[in-house]
Amino acid sequence: MKSFFLILFIAIVSTFTALSQPKNRSSELGLFLGANYYIGDLNPLGHFNQFTKPAGGVVFRYNFNERLAARGNLYYGSIEGDDSFSNSASQQQRNLSFNSKIIELSSQLEFNFLNYLIGDDNKLFSPYIFAGLAGFKFNPKANINGSWVELQPLGTEGQGLNNGATKRKYKRTQISIPFGVGIKTNLSARIGLSVEWGMRKTFTDYIDDVSKRYYDPAVLAVKRGATAANLSDPSIGTDPNFSNVGRQRGNAITKDWYVFSGIALTVKFKQKIKKCYGVY
Repeated sequence: MKSFFLILFIAIVSTFTALSQPKNRSSELGLFLGANYYIGDLNPLGHFNQFTKPAGGVVFRYNFNERLAARGNLYYGSIEGDDSFSNSASQQQRNLSFNSKIIELSSQLEFNFLNYLIGDDNKLFSPYIFAGLAGFKFNPKANINGSWVELQPLGTEGQGLNNGATKRKYKRTQISIPFGVGIKTNLSARIGLSVEWGMRKTFTDYIDDVSKRYYDPAVLAVKRGATAANLSDPSIGTDPNFSNVGRQRGNAITKDWYVFSGIALTVKFKQKIKKCYGVY
């Protein structure tokens, strides 16, 4: 990841001298359609598997020149994970699952490796890289007999309680660092198409509501109710005389990730032609 950002930094710095030139500046607006998934405790290695869900959004791009652009996105998707689909016996026994909507607002910089300009047949396409900053909102839920229950208010790892995982319940609005690769191409004089894959590095381990250790379900039942106790440890196939309290529930060392991948179709705004006074 460090090498990716180093390449992006060098690429952007090398093009800043061109920012003062108004030539070939333009803006685009369009739609994004694609897929959304997450990488975390309930889906540690799976890319584009059964947990991948549809996603969509709006894209605005401002092209400083043929190599550098700034972009704003508003994306909406859905992520999920389920231990029952794992190949790991220990994960199957843990028996946790979740579903969450993701709403993301981001700002990014793009660097084109080739000169690219919508409407110019000599600058028809270019691979590109991007990176930026995003704010996103999530809300993990679990299914109980067909009803979806919000997990954060329950504090399933004893958040906010004595000897709980954290002193406070985690926030459901967080920041992330989006970065990735793609390719752009012209479809017509004013329409462009881009295909990209973008990871999001987050700073939370609770997108799936799983991070640290099992909390005492008896205490949870008293403090937060029976639902919180049941969802904190729905493990199966365990000895009734055996307790998970204090044992590892998730991996707190690695934070959760999520991905938006897909196609953006954008329309280039018409540029105003400046009049040259004195010429007839």
